[in-house]
Amino acid sequence: MHLAVSGLVAARWTDAIHDEWGRNLLLNRPDLGAPRVQRIRDLMEQAVPDARVIGYESLIAGLSLPDPDDRHVLAAAIHAEADVIVTLNLKDFPQEPLEQYGVQVMTPDTLLLALLEAEPLATREALEALRGSFRRPPVTWGELIERLAQAGLTRTTSEIMNT
Repeated sequence: MHLAVSGLVAARWTDAIHDEWGRNLLLNRPDLGAPRVQRIRDLMEQAVPDARVIGYESLIAGLSLPDPDDRHVLAAAIHAEADVIVTLNLKDFPQEPLEQYGVQVMTPDTLLLALLEAEPLATREALEALRGSFRRPPVTWGELIERLAQAGLTRTTSEIMNT
């Protein structure tokens, strides 16, 4: 979100994408509760008001992906003229079917590495804004790096620590 708010990326999502991450978050963290997940969703919408993609549904049926339930993501990317789908789920978004639509797939780690290379100062400022958003309890830069590594951003954290 901090990358989107800073203008480094143009985040795009649909109601279906919101529903999917919300369901998965509640499965992994039932202690959060549905009202808190809804609050997160509302805050995302407020922070990046032009991110919601609508009108993509007619594209879904004509798309082919290993998991048909993921076609809505590609349809939204095509409709929004997105360059990249950011996901950890690379197996269900193989490059070949995406290429014909001018869409790439990247992991969050790959995206953040690319941003650090292209826009190092702005990317570090966005990461600092992320660090500053943790208030209860606050986190140090080292703790943020640890959290990023735990989230799978291992190449990014290695790059940050080596510069």
